[in-house]
Order: sequence, then C-alpha cells, then structure tokens
Amino acid sequence: MRNIQRLGQSFRFAFRGIRFTWRQEQSFRVQVAVATVVVLLMIFLPTTKLETVVLSFLIMAVLVMELLNSTLERIIDTLQPRIHPFAQEVKDMMAAAVLITAMGSLFVGILIVGPYLLRLGGF
Repeated sequence: MRNIQRLGQSFRFAFRGIRFTWRQEQSFRVQVAVATVVVLLMIFLPTTKLETVVLSFLIMAVLVMELLNSTLERIIDTLQPRIHPFAQEVKDMMAAAVLITAMGSLFVGILIVGPYLLRLGGF
C-alpha cells in the first residue's frame, strides 16, 4: 500500500511541475498549442501507425526539452549573486537545444503531414 501512495505522490509532483511550467513559461504554452494542432491532424488525417508514433515522439521530445531548459534556467537563476561567466552560455546552449529539437520536429512534421494536406488541397 505504501508503494501505491508513493506512486500517487510522484504523479502529483509531476503534474504540479507541468502546471507550474504552463503558468510560468510562454514558450511551453505555445509548444502545447502546436502539439494540440498536430494531434488533431493525426486524428483527422489518415496517418499510418508509424507516422503517428514518430509525430508523438517528436511532440514529447520538444516538450521535454522545454521542461529541461526551464529547469536549468531556474537552477542558474538561483545562483545569480555568484553567477559564473559561463552561466549565460549554458542558458543559451539549452535554448539552442530546444530550438534545434523544435525545428527538426517541424521539418519532420512537414514531411509527414505535408503530402496529406496537399492532397486535401487538390494538389
């Protein structure tokens, strides 16, 4: 019984982290909005199972990268008075990691969804 309580507490902590990130991070809200559009496209377009898996994985990758970026920024910000010159570089590198993940996901998403949308448009 104790393990179930711990598991429940872990889920509560995780959802609290998602809720906090949603409230504090505009980029996370934008990424969730884009993810919602992609999920709707997967529902309404005849995507294959493999395409659905790939798009789902990419959605998760972008959101996880944003959570990691936000976490690292918070950690660095707590060190503000004693900040090392590399701190801004670390924050910039994490932002770059999120950007590369998002841009790569966008590219793959267009490759997967684009043909379906072109067919719908009569092209």
